[in-house]
Amino acid sequence: MSKVVLLDCKTYEVESIMDKMDKGIELVGGWDKYVNQGSKVLLKVNLIGPKDSESGAVTHSEFVRALVRILKGKGCEVWIGDSSGGAIAGIAPTAGSMKKSGLEKVALEEGAVIKNFDAGGIVTVVPESGLVKEMHLAKPMFEADVVINLPKLKTHSAAIYTGAVKNVFGCIPGLKKADFHKLAPNPADFGEIIADIHKACKISLHIMDGITAMQGEGPTAGKTYQAGKMLISEDPLALDTVAAKMLKLTVEDVPILKTARKRGLGESELKNIKLMGDFDTVPVLTGFMLPKRFSSSKKQNYGAVIKVIDFLKSRPVIDKKLCKNCNTCVESCPVKAIDKATKVINYNACIECMCCHELCMYKAVKLKKDNWIAGAMMKLYRGNYR
Repeated sequence: MSKVVLLDCKTYEVESIMDKMDKGIELVGGWDKYVNQGSKVLLKVNLIGPKDSESGAVTHSEFVRALVRILKGKGCEVWIGDSSGGAIAGIAPTAGSMKKSGLEKVALEEGAVIKNFDAGGIVTVVPESGLVKEMHLAKPMFEADVVINLPKLKTHSAAIYTGAVKNVFGCIPGLKKADFHKLAPNPADFGEIIADIHKACKISLHIMDGITAMQGEGPTAGKTYQAGKMLISEDPLALDTVAAKMLKLTVEDVPILKTARKRGLGESELKNIKLMGDFDTVPVLTGFMLPKRFSSSKKQNYGAVIKVIDFLKSRPVIDKKLCKNCNTCVESCPVKAIDKATKVINYNACIECMCCHELCMYKAVKLKKDNWIAGAMMKLYRGNYR
């Protein structure tokens, strides 16, 4: 039976987080089970782009600071690593993201080492799914003695929810991520790539920053939600199953998690998950907003007529008033469907991966429905669903 520790943690005050982490890890076996004096420990954060820690889009720097202090106190060498999504002037913005998020400052002050996955070398692996012949993953994931995954509790405009399972996508360095979005635009198929990474990398622990979550049109353009939670598990799928339940979602609602279940990444049945910590049952986050696309993905519940209505789909549209002409959307589109001069999207080429929406740091890419009737239907449905 998989164990998931669910804790109340309402502040980013470092001493408070350290206390919660220590108590939570004790419930799954204690720190000595995972690290030793001199262990090289990689903290794989969620650093999707150059966003500050208060945005709810990235693993909070103080959350990371707390864990660095714990591990340094145990004599570990601590690394902080990831690769951001997208491109600015043809270069992945990871270095700028480390700075903007405050993680570079944390590393300097706490004696940790920044591992920019775009510059740290690669290891070639053969993915189990067979979708591609080989996959190049960030070398620090294999050089560390221990890897701890630090996902953020967030919604996702395309994938509905993103957490411990999906956070490993940052193990693909630099601009190669776009190739995999093009290869597998469907979230269920994309889940095969995510599962391949999990199978190739040995991750010892997953500790989710759910103190401030992102709701609505995540993973970057949503609104913050004070969830006040920390989740800990050795099982990424079990952790996500519990986290999704807090959002009134099931594994069936999240295609990537369905694929993770199929690929045997962990436990997905709540009855087979031992909940530990501050809760006997999974608490629901009141008023938490899900992505607009979730309503469309649930259209099969309306019956056969609604099932065939394509106008329920939301499409990305670039708001010229908010656009800063950074061209991240243009350079990050895996099928080159966005005109650089006009910022008009060619929907015949668009594969609806939502990379443009996900990676725009100015929230200039909106998700809109072409048909106002469909929009009204979705608003009505979302109100009834909540």
